[in-house]
Amino acid sequence: MDRIMNCDRNKKRKVTRGCQSGVGLIEVLIAVLVLSIGFLGMAALQSKALSNNNSAMVRSVGTIASYSILDAMRVDEDGVQAGNYDDFSVTVPDDWTEPGDCTGKGKGDAFTKANQNQWCDDLGSLVGPGTKGEIKADGGGNYTVTITFNDERATGGEAGQTMITRAKL
Repeated sequence: MDRIMNCDRNKKRKVTRGCQSGVGLIEVLIAVLVLSIGFLGMAALQSKALSNNNSAMVRSVGTIASYSILDAMRVDEDGVQAGNYDDFSVTVPDDWTEPGDCTGKGKGDAFTKANQNQWCDDLGSLVGPGTKGEIKADGGGNYTVTITFNDERATGGEAGQTMITRAKL
């Protein structure tokens, strides 16, 4: 049995299946495609923001680590006077997994070496493997603490990112 349907307001036509406008599914498909591309863009933006925030966190922690060794040096006046912190450097191995894996050329008494090893362990656990820390005496009680770390994951980051802190003890 044929029915007459009013598909167009001005025309009546005889159809057997019903009216079709033909654009509904295409519009939905395009809307889903546009939303999908938007969501992928948002995910990429979030990923990049996380990388940059991680870089900022590492810089903050590196600053804290440099102040930490300077505070330890203020406590260890005898070690500073003896020159045990002059030209001191440590390197956190790339395969660092736990405290005590650091390599360095510490010198001085047990207290001074404990401070130096603690600083190296702090660099490894807070900043990350492959980090290098150096302390240089500039004369007159002036010290420069240099921390070099890997910042390749951040936007425009480099493998050898350097932070320098200067202090007078």
